[in-house]
Amino acid sequence: MQNPLKLIKNGIITENPTFGLVLGMCPTLAVTSSAENGFGMGLAATAVLMGSNVAVSAIRKFIPDEIRIPAFIVVIAGFVTVVQLLISGYAPALDKSLGIFIPLIVVNCIILARAEAFAFKNGVVDSLFDGIGMGLGFTLALTVIGAIREILGNGTVFGMTVLSPSFYQPALLVILAPGGFITLGILMGLFRNYRMRNNSASRGAVQAFDGWKELDACGGCALKGLCGGGSSSVVCAKNVPAAEAKTEKEAGK
Repeated sequence: MQNPLKLIKNGIITENPTFGLVLGMCPTLAVTSSAENGFGMGLAATAVLMGSNVAVSAIRKFIPDEIRIPAFIVVIAGFVTVVQLLISGYAPALDKSLGIFIPLIVVNCIILARAEAFAFKNGVVDSLFDGIGMGLGFTLALTVIGAIREILGNGTVFGMTVLSPSFYQPALLVILAPGGFITLGILMGLFRNYRMRNNSASRGAVQAFDGWKELDACGGCALKGLCGGGSSSVVCAKNVPAAEAKTEKEAGK
C-alpha cells in the first residue's frame, strides 16, 4: 500500500491533471466562466473518479485486457448517471449551467487515464486515494480558473460582488472563450515555472549532499549504470572518472 498523502499530493501538485498533465481541456475551458461552475464540475468529476477507480480496481482481475477500455466506460457511465441524477435533483441550477458536460464525464480523458494507468494496476485503497488526489487537483484548477475569470469579467466570485462597478469596468473578454485560453495559458506557465524551480532546487540539494545519492534521486541519472546508484555504499559516478566507477562496480560483483 502506498502513502495516501503522497497519492493525494501527486494529484494536486506533482501531476495536476489540468496544469501538469494537460488533460480534460474541454470542460476546463467550457465551464470555468464562473467559480461556482468550476467547483461543481470538479466535485462531480471527483465523485466519478473515486467511484470508478475503486470499482475498476476491485474487478480488474476479472476484466480481459482485450475489452478493458469498453469495461472502463461501462463502469464510468454508471457512476456518471448516479452523479447526474443527484445534481439534477439537488442542484438543478448547476445542472442547467453545466449542461451536456456532466454526461460527457463518461469520456473525460482524466477518468479514463486513471482507470487505465493506475486503478487497473493497483489495489482498491490506493486507487481510492489516487481518485481523491486527481479529483481535488482538477477541482482546484477549475475553481481557480473560474474565480479569476469571474472576478475580472464580472467583478464577482461565487456570485458575491468583490469589485464594485463604480471603480472597475468588467472585462467581458475574460468570460468568453478567448479569456479561457489566456487564463489557462498564464496559470499553466506559472505552474510549470514553479515546478522547474522546485526541481532545480531538489537537484542542487542532491549534488550538495557530499557526493552520495539517494535511491529516488538516481532514477533519472544517465550514469546510474556505471556506479550502480541508489545506495550510500557507492560513489556517485559524477564525482569519479567513468572508468573508475565501472571498475568499482565490476569489482563489487
